[in-house]
Amino acid sequence: MNVLMNIITIIYYLLVACSSFIMIYNLIKSKKWEQEILYIIVLIPFLLRLFRLK
Repeated sequence: MNVLMNIITIIYYLLVACSSFIMIYNLIKSKKWEQEILYIIVLIPFLLRLFRLK
């Protein structure tokens, strides 16, 4: 049971990391400041979760 929980946790953090990198890429590519602010607002919880601050 512990092994399964560890595998699920690893998969979860990989998904969070992948989505964070995609959002960072889109943030860098974005040219409109409204979209950049929106990306930053959405990205903050993902980064906090990725760095295990929440």
